[in-house]
Amino acid sequence: MEQPTASMLVIGDELLSGRTQDANMHHLANKLTEIGINLSEARFIRDDAAVIVSNIVELSTKFDYLFTSGGIGPTHDDITTDCVAEAFGRQVSVRSDAFNILKKYYDGKGIELNEARLRMARIPEKADLIENIISGAPGYIIENVYVMAGVPRIFQSMLQTVLPNLKKGTPTLSISIKLYKGEGDIALELEQIVKAFSKLTFGSYPFNENGIHGTNIVIRGKDKKLMIKAEEKVRTIA
Repeated sequence: MEQPTASMLVIGDELLSGRTQDANMHHLANKLTEIGINLSEARFIRDDAAVIVSNIVELSTKFDYLFTSGGIGPTHDDITTDCVAEAFGRQVSVRSDAFNILKKYYDGKGIELNEARLRMARIPEKADLIENIISGAPGYIIENVYVMAGVPRIFQSMLQTVLPNLKKGTPTLSISIKLYKGEGDIALELEQIVKAFSKLTFGSYPFNENGIHGTNIVIRGKDKKLMIKAEEKVRTIA
């Protein structure tokens, strides 16, 4: 079965400046791997409308799914929604369904739904809303693009809502083997194993444990029996 593919746009100057550390790409990659969707590409881009639009057009065409995080809040630099609308040639306006959700949320908190907060009810036409049980303001889906908040807790909640509706593939399995030998000591033997098991992928990750150098070998694939055979071969290197 052909595996569905996905990409991600992480949007925000604060991420590229180092002021904010991203957690959403890591979370998305883990969740998609669990359901057999390959996260094939992830890009971190600045708050630049032309850059955002061109990336949305490119990635939504290239992959089955595109997930975005960031840029749908109440401030002046939250421009993702306008960019998504431009990318798909859609009008954007304060939608009554999104407005009602926000009004109910802020009324319940005794907070004014002011003009800034109302920006979060601006949704491109014909987009489907993604529920936000944490702070009210919804994300949305437009064609194969899933537009979600940058705040990790909200991003994770929104993702959990949409995951059941995605086309799934065969989950990727992984086996990790710890070898107490350096990468340089095992490279030639590992290379032969990699060639023998070409249907699997192998990762090599060095570590230092109490002054002892070693290498973690991670085997990834779909065929569990084949992976076990590969694991047995890797363990003979030790």
